[in-house]
Amino acid sequence: MRLRTLLRPRLWQGVLGGAFILLALIGFWPSPVDRPVQGEIAGALLLLHAYGIPGWVNYAFVEASANVVLFVPVGIAANFAFPRKKWWQNAALGLLVSACMELGQLLFLSSRFASPLDVITNTAGCAAGTLMAAAAVKALRDQQAQRLSAPGLPKSRV
Repeated sequence: MRLRTLLRPRLWQGVLGGAFILLALIGFWPSPVDRPVQGEIAGALLLLHAYGIPGWVNYAFVEASANVVLFVPVGIAANFAFPRKKWWQNAALGLLVSACMELGQLLFLSSRFASPLDVITNTAGCAAGTLMAAAAVKALRDQQAQRLSAPGLPKSRV
């Protein structure tokens, strides 16, 4: 993939907007989104524990991990949408979005539970996404620079 194609901020701003819509649906769903599958998750964890998975891999661990994973794409999209920002500034976007979601749950949804741990895990996921995207761009740029400086190889356009 050409680096110039990958680094189109307007495209990534659209992706980020779509991610925010998805997060709003998840965050402001009237009941916890995992409620329909809580029994299946608990059963799967019991089975995994029977096969030797440690006990600390419990429902709280799965929920926290899901919060991290949910915000990794937000961090990736934020990094590409706002390429001039530092990684921690893009990660702060995850903090802001997560804090707004939790505040909204606290104020408007009696069946949902606002949690500072959710803000922390969501922000960690966003930070991980920004760092992954920054590392990927750096690797692509380094690879491209190597290709351009190697003698006898065809020069690629950026």
